[in-house]
Amino acid sequence: MTPAEAEEMFARLKALNPKPATELEYSSPYELLVAVALSAQATDVGVNKATRKLFPVANTPQAIAALGVEGLKPYIATIGLYNTKAANVVALSQQLIDLHGGQVPRERAALEALPGVGRKTANVVLNTAFGEPTMAVDTHIFRVANRTGLAPGKNVRAVEDSLLKRVPPAYLHDAHHWLILHGRYVCKARKPDCPHCAIRDLCHYPDKTPGQPEPVAA
Repeated sequence: MTPAEAEEMFARLKALNPKPATELEYSSPYELLVAVALSAQATDVGVNKATRKLFPVANTPQAIAALGVEGLKPYIATIGLYNTKAANVVALSQQLIDLHGGQVPRERAALEALPGVGRKTANVVLNTAFGEPTMAVDTHIFRVANRTGLAPGKNVRAVEDSLLKRVPPAYLHDAHHWLILHGRYVCKARKPDCPHCAIRDLCHYPDKTPGQPEPVAA
């Protein structure tokens, strides 16, 4: 995909959704951190169902640490890998108390030092909570970047690095949300909805699904 095509791609995605946002429900950087930590191999819908019960009871590092692993498990038992996630969330909460005054740090290294927090989770928190122009590459973004030709790569880090170079700077802050939502609802894994895709004429994917195209927004 050429720089001009990438510019047009994000202009269209912005026109369709001027203020994209995560579908995870949260009201503080800590709630976002917990929600993202719970979201690995789980859906945002499933995480939201759990946190709607959890956060009214415990939504601070101190409250989660006091709840403990066994106390936390019943709230997140509907989420995959909940045993491991419960241990990580309690441990990261205690580490926030011990090392960061109960606050979520704004530095990547400090975030990635928290139990259960990897590069993708850190990127989401840095971007969504603190406004940093990071790129958290999940399965949806990996697929869209490769299919469209925007930022092909053989692994997540290669795609992340390529996106940071190829996404026009004016769109970088919100690019993560536009790409993930496009992959979730339009450029689906099994059957991409190419006829209703706003960027189909810019996309380099050779196996587009057939159908009558929708008019492309000006």
